[in-house]
Amino acid sequence: MRAQVGILGAGPAGLLLSHLLHRQGVSSIVVETRSRSHIEKRVRAGVLEQGTVDTLCTAGVGERLLREGMVHRGIELRFGGAAHRIAFEDLVPGRAITVYGQQEVVKDLVAARLAAGGEIVFDVSDVRLEAIDSERPTILFAADGQQARLECEFIAGCDGFHGISRDAIPGGVLSVFERHFPFAWLGILAAVAPSSHELIYAQNERGFALHSMRSPAVSRFYLQVEADDDLANWPDARIWEELRARLETVPGWTLTPGPILEKGITAMRSYVAEPMQFGRLFLAGDAAHIVPPAGAKGMNLAVADVRVLTAAFVDWFASGARARLDGYSAARSRSVWRAQHFSSWMTTLLHTFRDDDAYARKLQRSHLDYLVRSRPAATSFAENYVGMEML
Repeated sequence: MRAQVGILGAGPAGLLLSHLLHRQGVSSIVVETRSRSHIEKRVRAGVLEQGTVDTLCTAGVGERLLREGMVHRGIELRFGGAAHRIAFEDLVPGRAITVYGQQEVVKDLVAARLAAGGEIVFDVSDVRLEAIDSERPTILFAADGQQARLECEFIAGCDGFHGISRDAIPGGVLSVFERHFPFAWLGILAAVAPSSHELIYAQNERGFALHSMRSPAVSRFYLQVEADDDLANWPDARIWEELRARLETVPGWTLTPGPILEKGITAMRSYVAEPMQFGRLFLAGDAAHIVPPAGAKGMNLAVADVRVLTAAFVDWFASGARARLDGYSAARSRSVWRAQHFSSWMTTLLHTFRDDDAYARKLQRSHLDYLVRSRPAATSFAENYVGMEML
């Protein structure tokens, strides 16, 4: 097998990279360890920044997104028994977020690649990389019981945090920066219409809660729980009871419960590996960086990585220019760290820390008060939330 770019991972980053390269006449093959059914059903992020929406629409894969996505021009912060709206339409005119599940983005991209004759190899195993610092890097893997060899000029590692691409970089090359938070998120998907038309972030002494949604008929909720908590400790009735306790703090507002379709616990961590390249291997998305989900930055960072990486590959194949390839990691560093800061800041601002004393809780409340009362502070929040890539 041969392609100009071999891509590991059929998530949003890998599929979008393949699609954008195809539109510029650059060939690629995507290699994925999971089945097509699995990646199209895997529930992940669902908040798209303005820049992500614009990228998908410009790339010709935004028709269903524009039809079914839920555009939000603000979010609500709840604390101290009151609701405070951060109005994007006022603070950052012309920019918004769109709620559209990651699995839906994946479905759209898979359909687009297959319709264009693109090659995605699903259900592979025993994936290995060879000669990543040579002019002919190679992806080795097993598919349908047979050993396969994909020869290419470049490899894009879009295979997520637990993929093999980052670990293929020799020891001593990468610098790793990480932080683990002392709590986790219990997330549920429920077959019930949202109780709010916009996202609600609730800071509460019992712990953080988030009311989100995936469609007009399906809601998404998160609860702050202990880092080592077990799903067995959270029967459905307890989940709804705790959501009510943390969200029903505003007079006149009521949470509507419904059947829980799925639930899971996600650890809170921040992670950055630098540089995002070595030889002919380039990392994008979760393979290079992880953010805590409070800021809704994970998939959006991956899309921004891919935009920059696509331009670098196109320059190379069009004219042999390598300035953008050589500068890829440096070009992404500022945005990656801006997203890290915002996500970590939001996590610290909204969650309850067991070790906090009364002084720390007062500081947290003071910062929340400042955020909702100061227009400059609210504007800074809004521009970070809808995406700094447009600035």
